[in-house]
Amino acid sequence: MNGQNAGTQGQGQDGGAVDRRVRVVLVDDHRMFRAGVQAEIGDTAVTGVEVVGEAADVDQAVTVITATRPEVVLLDVHLPGGGGVEVLRRCAPLMAAAEHPVRFLALSVSDAAEDVIGVIRGGARGYVTKTITGTDLVDSVFRVQDGDAVFSPRLAGFVLDAFASTDAPPVDEDLDRLTQREREVLRLIARGYAYKEIAKQLFISVKTVESHVSAVLRKLQLSNRHELTRWATARRLV
Repeated sequence: MNGQNAGTQGQGQDGGAVDRRVRVVLVDDHRMFRAGVQAEIGDTAVTGVEVVGEAADVDQAVTVITATRPEVVLLDVHLPGGGGVEVLRRCAPLMAAAEHPVRFLALSVSDAAEDVIGVIRGGARGYVTKTITGTDLVDSVFRVQDGDAVFSPRLAGFVLDAFASTDAPPVDEDLDRLTQREREVLRLIARGYAYKEIAKQLFISVKTVESHVSAVLRKLQLSNRHELTRWATARRLV
C-alpha cells in the first residue's frame, strides 16, 4: 500500500475530530502488513477508523469477527485455512444480519480475475489491491460501510464480465491442484518476476518462493519456468 497520510469523508473540514466512526477488523497473514495498515489508517481521531481486531488465518478471522462484530472487515484473499472465500462462507450469517451487518472489503496483492470474482461471489462488497493509498483505503472503508460496492478501477471489468454471463466458468482441474499461494507465485513467475522480487512483493522469503515454484512444477508436471510461463499464458493467467 502506498504510504500517504489518510484523510477521508469522515474527517472534519477543519482537520479536527471526525464526526463518523467505522469499526474495522484486519485479516491478513502478514503481521508486518497488518501493522502497516494500522499505522496508515488506524488513527481514529484523524480517519474515523477504529481497528478493533486482527487475524492471520481463517479460524482466527471467524473468531475475531464474530466476537467484535465490526462494520467492515479488510480481508486478504490468500489466507491459511481456506482463504478469504472460506471466511466469507463461515461469516455468511453475519453478512445477512438485518441489523448491523458485517461487510467485507477484499484487500489483496492479487489482481487475478478468479480471485476477484471468487470473493465477490462469496459476498464481499468490493475488492482493492494493496497499491491503494491510505486516503483511498479509508474512503473505500466508509463507502463499504454505507453499502456501496468499491473496486480498484481495473478490477471492476472482471466483475461486470463475470456477472454479465450466465455461463459458469469452466473448471480447470490442473489449476485446482494448486493452492492460492501457489497460483499467486505462478502468475508472478509467468510475468517475468525474479524470485527476489516475488519474495518482496508477497512478504515471504526467497526460499519459500523456491518451494512454491517446485510444488507448482511438480503438480503441473512441468520442467522449468519457461514451460510454466507458456502454461500460464495459454490459460490467460498472466
